[in-house]
Amino acid sequence: MRHDTTAKASRLRAAAFAAAFAVSLAGAAPASAQDYPSETLDWTIAFGPGGGNDIMARTIIDILERYDLYPSDIRAENRAGGSGAVGWGHLYAKAGSAYDISTTSGSFVTTPLQADTPWQPADFTPVALLATDDLALVVNGSSEFETIDDLIAAAKERPITIAGTGTVNVDFIVPTLFAEAAGFEFDYVSFNSMADQTTALLSNAVDVMTGNPGEILGMIESGDLRALVYSGVKVPSELEGVPTMADLGYDIGVSMPRGLILAPDAPQEAQEFWIETMKKVVETPEWQAYINTNQLTENIKYGEDFRVFLVNTQNRFESVLREVGAIQ
Repeated sequence: MRHDTTAKASRLRAAAFAAAFAVSLAGAAPASAQDYPSETLDWTIAFGPGGGNDIMARTIIDILERYDLYPSDIRAENRAGGSGAVGWGHLYAKAGSAYDISTTSGSFVTTPLQADTPWQPADFTPVALLATDDLALVVNGSSEFETIDDLIAAAKERPITIAGTGTVNVDFIVPTLFAEAAGFEFDYVSFNSMADQTTALLSNAVDVMTGNPGEILGMIESGDLRALVYSGVKVPSELEGVPTMADLGYDIGVSMPRGLILAPDAPQEAQEFWIETMKKVVETPEWQAYINTNQLTENIKYGEDFRVFLVNTQNRFESVLREVGAIQ
């Protein structure tokens, strides 16, 4: 009976939320923007089904449809390939369009650094940074490293091994910046998947690995893995007690952007519409559930503030990768 009452209350809150949205939309539409939007929206997802970018895009689309925040149809299509180069290249070719949109992820910043893409993140029309992906450094549950201080002290005596998925990406950049700030060295071991690197850590083939909390929380709760430090500005509640890098005095200033962009040179009314719409989306209970479920850090910046974030992040990444010889 208690569960039924809770579910009913949840449905009533959602209904009230939808009604409030309808009222705010009715009163907020300026006469000069009556004709936008009025066409089908082409939503490019730059990765395959089931991945983080796909889940975020379809979560936003579901919210838009649930609360009638977009008056026409939305056509979502996965255009995977080249670590996002294919999908974002498609959006880049739609310059000037008000009806072509896409979601961003870490590869939006790193792919142009390692591939000859005709576009850079700043070329697109920025709508909103919504959240950031941050990483934990974790060890085997039976590791000799009980705390991050233990690991740093040991790594100053001998280089440790840190595993990550891929090479020129955040899995490599985060520990590189942290090690530089904390004054130790490590050897990076690249794997093709999270499953492979986790197996390596559990078999003690490597000392440490990077991981998004959403991917490894179950193994942390079971005791198979132990989180030592977190790269974000705020530790998820499930990792309570784990320090951030900033807490230790090593604020690396790196986060991977989960956001929304329009085609280059999109009309101003399209950018303004989407900024105002996303302000409503992030207030919904469904969006908060998405943030919590995926262990993301909510980090919201709109319009040009998002473009500045992208430029600064890419410049930071490029500097690190050139310094270590990962890119030329």
